[in-house]
Amino acid sequence: MRLIAASALALSASAAMAQSPQDVAATYVDIAEAAYADAVDGAEALQAAVEALIAEPSEETLSAARAAWVASRPAYMQTEVFRFGNPIVDDWEGKVNAWPLDEGLIDYVDASYFGGAENSFADLNVIASESFTLNGEEVDAAEITPALLEETLQEAGGNEANVATGYHAVEFLLWGQDLTADADSAGDRPWTDFAAGEACTGGNCERRAEYLSTATDLLLSDLSWMAGQWEEGGEARAAVMEDSAPAVRILTGMGSLAYGEMAGERIKLGLLLQDPEEEHDCFSDNTPASHYGDVLGIANVWYGTYTGPDGEVVDGTGLGELVSAADAELAATFETQLEAALASADDLVARASGDSAYDMMLVQVDEEGNAVIAQLVEDLVAMSQSIERMSGVLDVEGVVMEGSDALDDEAAVFE
Repeated sequence: MRLIAASALALSASAAMAQSPQDVAATYVDIAEAAYADAVDGAEALQAAVEALIAEPSEETLSAARAAWVASRPAYMQTEVFRFGNPIVDDWEGKVNAWPLDEGLIDYVDASYFGGAENSFADLNVIASESFTLNGEEVDAAEITPALLEETLQEAGGNEANVATGYHAVEFLLWGQDLTADADSAGDRPWTDFAAGEACTGGNCERRAEYLSTATDLLLSDLSWMAGQWEEGGEARAAVMEDSAPAVRILTGMGSLAYGEMAGERIKLGLLLQDPEEEHDCFSDNTPASHYGDVLGIANVWYGTYTGPDGEVVDGTGLGELVSAADAELAATFETQLEAALASADDLVARASGDSAYDMMLVQVDEEGNAVIAQLVEDLVAMSQSIERMSGVLDVEGVVMEGSDALDDEAAVFE
């Protein structure tokens, strides 16, 4: 993991130049453009690996496709800081990173899987079903098309757990269910689930390959569309640059990601429930790396710098310079908290890459693992409190951060 050295990047009142909000906004949109473009590149590599798997199924091609999926995640995760404050991103995000999902909607699951108690489609298994009934009407699913996935199956019946597209649908098809929370192992779908003829396991191998290919193509298409919104002339870029108070959307995105989304829904909720299904990348056990990418995305906007997977750097005016010029003490406090969160996320990655996967830390009596996860929650909450103070320091109104029952009302989680 790339850990930002506080001593090298910390801002001080004397070093910070009095930059305008528009300078910060210009760097913000440049980082968004670069990160989404890198996410597209990752999806293109994933698409190529999936095509190779389908053409010649084997242990090697399945492993390569899984590696391509993991490699595609860091750039995307660093874009999540652009959620919440940018409506165009929020309206779109569910297509690509919605979770958790009732995987029985898509494919076969273990007999012990009960799905969502209130989700009638939790065991649909569309890969094995060439037709099904939705809202009283018969749906022809003989061909697995983009329209079937994104218009019919995605949130079928109005249930958000019916996730048919995006990273996690592809992840499930590559890894299968992770049925072990007491061992350092992820999902273990056999490559023969994509094999032809008598070698096929799991049944419906041709349709499974068709679904995987369609979902991967859709992921690339959706990411490409969003990348275009941040290019010159794009709607998302224009909205930020025309905003008279861009700090509102920037603080809203940083704060909501740190507090409600990460600290609450993605991390604390899993600790409270001790439920491996609440692990963000639950099939691949890639969750710690994704958590790190989210925190790094916040750091990118604060410091005004982004480094892509190819080493290309975007460098400009970060929000930190604006805050430091207004309140150097608050800026220094936040940087300390941000660096602590990066270090905690890095510790989580290190522990998970040893002999204790993230889901093991959630469900086992593992005081040390629980403490590592809980420390990241604590750091993220502290960051959000400083972000909340920044709206007053910058004299802007309208910053509203997403909440989470896991943080605000623990009793409600168990109701």
